[in-house]
Amino acid sequence: MEEKKKSVAPKATEVKKAPAAKKAAVKKPATKKAEVKKPAAPKATVKKDVVKEAIVIKEAPKAAAPKTEVKKAEPKAEAPKAEVKKEEPKAKKAMVKATVASRLKEKYEQVIIPKMMTKYSYKSVMETPRLEKVVINVGVGDAIINAKVLDDSVRELREIAGQQPVITKAKKSIANFKLREGQSIGCKVTLRGSRMYDFLDKLVSIALPRVRDFRGVSRNAFDGHGNYTLGVKEQLIFPEIDYDKVNKIRGMDIVIVTTARNDDEAFTLLSELGMPFRK
Repeated sequence: MEEKKKSVAPKATEVKKAPAAKKAAVKKPATKKAEVKKPAAPKATVKKDVVKEAIVIKEAPKAAAPKTEVKKAEPKAEAPKAEVKKEEPKAKKAMVKATVASRLKEKYEQVIIPKMMTKYSYKSVMETPRLEKVVINVGVGDAIINAKVLDDSVRELREIAGQQPVITKAKKSIANFKLREGQSIGCKVTLRGSRMYDFLDKLVSIALPRVRDFRGVSRNAFDGHGNYTLGVKEQLIFPEIDYDKVNKIRGMDIVIVTTARNDDEAFTLLSELGMPFRK
């Protein structure tokens, strides 16, 4: 009996030990799962490397920032050019304002208007007659044969009046003079404003006194509506004309247009402006 008991006991122990071994064997695959999870760690490292590369890519545009700074610096260097352009028109405006004042115009406004208002008893300053325009006309009959002759007259008239003249053309054809309609036969210029006063002042004070045997201009050259016409035989009386450059002596007609109602008011106006009428 004792031998049977001894043989049974070890069986029990073997049975108990076997499940323990099985349990241990079952637990071992868990360790394998843990081992599977460990190789996934390098994937995370790969992601970190990608992130680092992305960071490097983002940092690259920062190096291009100095290029934008260089472009901004260029317009700053161009700014002084705009300032220089703005200063030029200001100087021109100042020059124009300086040349507006005319001695004859100041005399008309300060001296002549009060005299005429007392003489003709005008109720308003606007009733006093004033200069409207001055027209200078030069006829060039030689231009029918030689058209280049007209260029000299245009140049001389431009120097005298200080304004570009207009070429006049024939209105109709005349067979006896070999003239055709539309052919250039002269030039003229119309002066207003400050140029009108400057030319009239030069005519009265410089040009007419240089005429040979000058005794004054005629009083009978009014047209009945307050306008006066004056004829000049030579263009050499004007100081702008150089005698050496003159090819031919030519005369000109000067028409002074006023707002006077009659010849008496126009005569008073021109005589006060300095026109040397014959006595």
